[in-house]
Amino acid sequence: MTPPILRIATRKSALALWQAEHVAAELRATHPGLTVELVPMSTRGDEILDKSLATIGGKGLFLKELEVAMQEGRADLAVHSLKDVPSELEPGFALPAVLPRADAADAFISNDYADLAALPHGARVGTSSLRRQAQLRALRPDLTLLDLRGNVGTRLGKLDAGHYDAILLACAGLERLGLADRIRGRLDAPDWLPAPGQAAIAIEARSDQPAVLQWLAALDDAHTRLAVTAERAMNQALGGSCTVPVGAWCVVTERGLHLSGMVGDVASGRLLRAEAAAGSDEAEALGLRVAKALFDQGAAQFLGH
Repeated sequence: MTPPILRIATRKSALALWQAEHVAAELRATHPGLTVELVPMSTRGDEILDKSLATIGGKGLFLKELEVAMQEGRADLAVHSLKDVPSELEPGFALPAVLPRADAADAFISNDYADLAALPHGARVGTSSLRRQAQLRALRPDLTLLDLRGNVGTRLGKLDAGHYDAILLACAGLERLGLADRIRGRLDAPDWLPAPGQAAIAIEARSDQPAVLQWLAALDDAHTRLAVTAERAMNQALGGSCTVPVGAWCVVTERGLHLSGMVGDVASGRLLRAEAAAGSDEAEALGLRVAKALFDQGAAQFLGH
């Protein structure tokens, strides 16, 4: 039996609202007659913009208020960018659906320069991601790396106001907002690794709501689920969060899974890389194997272990 209504807790940013509306449309199409409503909310991660995420508690700040709304019965599910979802969920929550992944590359955006190589010595590049900063440092140790917080529109506005020579954002977010024309270049795998789960939309719900979980599971994409399971298993084994520069990219083929992983150090620009392959039924084990290979190379010194 279809419920009369499902309420989606979502952040208020343009990208978060787009993703929530996208999930709502998919739910209505999959379950005809279902009513879906959005419950827009502000989170601490959205409100504290003068400090880096690494210093104020990490990306989990984007989830907490949405989870409280579900616990209190004000919402039935929440929609997130999967890369913002911690490797280990809070007790009582599950991810019943991960939607098909979009373009997982990072975008190079500049009004004056065609690509990373064209930036002059000492150019100012904005990104709040330690993963992006570490890979930038490895490629261009001469650049001036500056923190950049805020929603997509705010970040582009700061670039246009001349505060930066270039900024890095996710291609998927720009494409979803109709801003693909701002992308000057793509930074993509295998040379440049995205965040674990980047470009995938995740649906979170309470684990004690079996009917809701069943409705949501109809939206789950099997290939994306396999890939992000390997990436997130690696990230969890490394203790990864936004306080650690970790990149991961898993490819699903007819032969199985291939996972590339990276741990970096922002200060030195040193990157450690590892990769491995496994069968499609070994996603979590593959993630653990690549994490071990990174630890064997000395990743602990970058991870604070």
